[in-house]
Amino acid sequence: MAEESREWRDAFESASQRRDDFETLSFEKVPALGLPDEGVVADDVGYPGSYPYTRGIHPTGYRGRLWTMRQFAGFASVADTNERFRHLLAEGQGGLSVAFDMPTLMGLDADDPRALGEVGHCGVAVSSTQDMAELFDQIPLGEVSVSMTINGPAEVLFAFLLVAAEEQGVDWERLRGTLQNDILKEYIAQKEWVFPPEPHMRLIVDMIEFCGEKVPQWNTISISGYHIREAGATASQELAFTLADGFAYVEACLRRGLDIDDFVPRLSFFFDAHIDFFEEIAKFRAARRIWARWMRDRYGAKDDRSLKLRFHTQTAGVSLTAQQPENNIVRTTVEALAAVLGGTQSLHTNAMDEVFALPTAKNAETALRTQQIIAEETGVASTIDPLGGSWLVEEMTDRIEAKAEEAFSVIDRMGSGSMLDGVLHGIDEGWFQSALADSAYEFEKALNSGDRVIVGVNKYVKEDEASLDILRVGAEIEAGQRHRLSRLRGSRDDVVVAAALEDLRAGATGESNLMELIVAAARARATLGEIIGTMKDVFGGYHEPPRV
Repeated sequence: MAEESREWRDAFESASQRRDDFETLSFEKVPALGLPDEGVVADDVGYPGSYPYTRGIHPTGYRGRLWTMRQFAGFASVADTNERFRHLLAEGQGGLSVAFDMPTLMGLDADDPRALGEVGHCGVAVSSTQDMAELFDQIPLGEVSVSMTINGPAEVLFAFLLVAAEEQGVDWERLRGTLQNDILKEYIAQKEWVFPPEPHMRLIVDMIEFCGEKVPQWNTISISGYHIREAGATASQELAFTLADGFAYVEACLRRGLDIDDFVPRLSFFFDAHIDFFEEIAKFRAARRIWARWMRDRYGAKDDRSLKLRFHTQTAGVSLTAQQPENNIVRTTVEALAAVLGGTQSLHTNAMDEVFALPTAKNAETALRTQQIIAEETGVASTIDPLGGSWLVEEMTDRIEAKAEEAFSVIDRMGSGSMLDGVLHGIDEGWFQSALADSAYEFEKALNSGDRVIVGVNKYVKEDEASLDILRVGAEIEAGQRHRLSRLRGSRDDVVVAAALEDLRAGATGESNLMELIVAAARARATLGEIIGTMKDVFGGYHEPPRV
């Protein structure tokens, strides 16, 4: 047996968390890892837990531990979402993932005139530390991993969470979770920014630096390809643009003077699992290989943890259809299986009704059960990277990697040798946005011609379809949240709030790290809109340049 194979076997055998008792339904023993007869694999494929990590970042795969089943949840009031969270935890979910409503995503308080009619509709409304504390009432923040999908005002929502943890008596060093905090993909795809790119990048590096010192287990960015894919990207574009954003954040931190091996291990990624089964698996495998090579060869990372790309996956929202919505359960199952076979560290499975609204409790439970059936009944978690060595999968992995490298070359040239400057230039010039628009157009053209089939939409169509009961958020939610804010403003010390906001304003005009000042404003019970408004007075707003 080759030396590399022995090294993997030794690492596997010495792992403290490892199961060896896997059997098929026919009571046949399942091997931990499939290998060619001679026991030697190509260098660019490697072994699980070893460079270039094509086959996974852990030598034990899911034999060590399953992926985290992290269902995205958040709707209406903090009390409603808290109840949903506790239900999901009771049903076996391993971590919490918070969806915020549109006003919160845009840094607005629920009583802002611009929030009218949107409060609680696409997620939970969180306008203050008080809201965050009640969102996690009876949920021990020191024990449950929390992910928050928030970008423009991410540092403020994180500050609310830190203060809520303090008030639970939880030391920040015990906090585990992930903040999406990926502003570059907002300019590229999702369009939920607050400030111009430069101050946003400053805040992100501020938070990375702050967490390195005070919240060491927290994943400071979840660099997101999900929204890029949902905006129309191909698999290779999703991979390339997402990793380019990752390289840009790395360079921004290096410019601050941070050591690469101090912050890169806390970066994670967030990918889309779309419906083309083998292409998605190849995309995930290529992502690990590219990240490892770039971190080692271009940026000089020495710590193995810096080379290991960790990622969360969500099944493709854009693949869900309003027609024959029960078909969405099948689509989600196939996509979830691709994510698992691609080696994801955590997974959200969409519910069948998410094309209409936030899922009902019943449909959210079915989505969670989809993951549990894959984990417990199918046997796919028994063997590490079971598709590794497949001629098809390895060829697709190579091809997607090559296409991504072509895109990196273009971005690098736009930045005159800097991926950070290249990404910012590409955003400013509309290069990313145009590429997504072109890909989305090609897909729609194929769909309209019938070259691309979506069952129930342009083939196997039914004329009469039964209506689906969906979750509806009433106007009383918005009224209640406005009342909560009014109560908060009437009970806090306005002098303390004004002083905290003035300190933040002064800090924003300088170059010091702003996280401590944002946390101080959160402790004083300043609201989301007040904190964001204070910084906006200094940083200004942002309007995307028109495309001609």
